Amino acid sequence: MSVDEQTKLFEAPVATGGVKRDRAYLVVLAGASVGEMYKIDGEVTIIGRGQKAQIRLYDDGISREHAQIMVEGNRIFLKDLGSTNGTYCNGLQVDKKELVDGDKILVGSTTILKFTYHDNLDEIFQRQMYESALRDGLTKAFNKKYFTDRLESEFTFSTRHGTPLALVLFDIDHFKKVNDTHGHQAGDHVLSEISTLLSSTLRAEDVFARCGGEEFGVICRGSDITQAQVVGERLRKAVESHRFEYSGTHIPVTISVGVAVLPNPAVKDANDVVLFADQALYKSKNAGRNRVTVHQPG
Repeated sequence: MSVDEQTKLFEAPVATGGVKRDRAYLVVLAGASVGEMYKIDGEVTIIGRGQKAQIRLYDDGISREHAQIMVEGNRIFLKDLGSTNGTYCNGLQVDKKELVDGDKILVGSTTILKFTYHDNLDEIFQRQMYESALRDGLTKAFNKKYFTDRLESEFTFSTRHGTPLALVLFDIDHFKKVNDTHGHQAGDHVLSEISTLLSSTLRAEDVFARCGGEEFGVICRGSDITQAQVVGERLRKAVESHRFEYSGTHIPVTISVGVAVLPNPAVKDANDVVLFADQALYKSKNAGRNRVTVHQPG
C-alpha cells in the first residue's frame, strides 16, 4: 500500500449527524482479510492472532492479544493490551480511546480496521461485496488473488517467526473426461460439491481457495510436514469415498495431492512454496493419481 493510500485511510471520519445505526462492526480495509466484517458482540472483544482472540488476524506484527473493544453502556472503547507494536487510531498511537463511527484502527504492519455502525441492509450489502471480491463465484472458495495475497503474508509471517507453514495443492483427476462425458454443467457441479465437501473438513484458520480450473489449494498455518500430510490424506479420502451424482448419474471422482512445507532452506519466496507443492502434485499424477505426495525439504 502506498503512502498516499495509507494517508487517505487515516483521514478524519466524516460526521454522521449523530445518527447511530443498529450494530457496531469492524470492517477490514487493508490486510490479509480485507473486506471481512466482525460484529462487536459482548462486553469485551479481543483482537489478536492467538486462540483467545474473538477477532483473529494474521498480519505480521500483531500480538496474540493485541487490543480489545469494550462496550461500556452506550459507549465503545478501543484499548491496547500491551501489544509489541502498539495500537493506532486515525494515525495516532493510543492506550484507550472512545470510538466513533468511521474511526480507522491500525494493528500490525498492514491491517487497518474501520469502526462503523450498520443496520441489517448495510450488513447484507457489505457481506455481498466481500463475497464477490474475494470468493470464486462457482465454488464459493476463496479466489486466486486472495490465495496469492494470503500466501505472501503467511510466508512472511512463517519466515520471520520460524513457525511451520504448509501448502496443500490438489486437482481433480481426469476432469476433462468428466466434462466430455457428462457435460460442463456436470463438471461445474463436481467443482462446487468438492468445495463444499472439503471446506467443511478444514480448520477455521485454514485458507481454502480455487487456484485454477480444477485446481485448489489449502494454506495451513502452523502445520508441519506430518500434519500437512494428514490434511492431504483426509482430503483425498473424503473425495474418494463421496458419491458424486448429477441428473441421477454417478460420476467417479478422485484427486491428486501435492504438499510443500516450511521451514525449507531451498525456499526463497512464496512462489517457491507453490512450485514445490506443484511438483509434488505432478508426482502424484505420474504415479497413478488418487494419492498424496509430500515434497521433502532439502
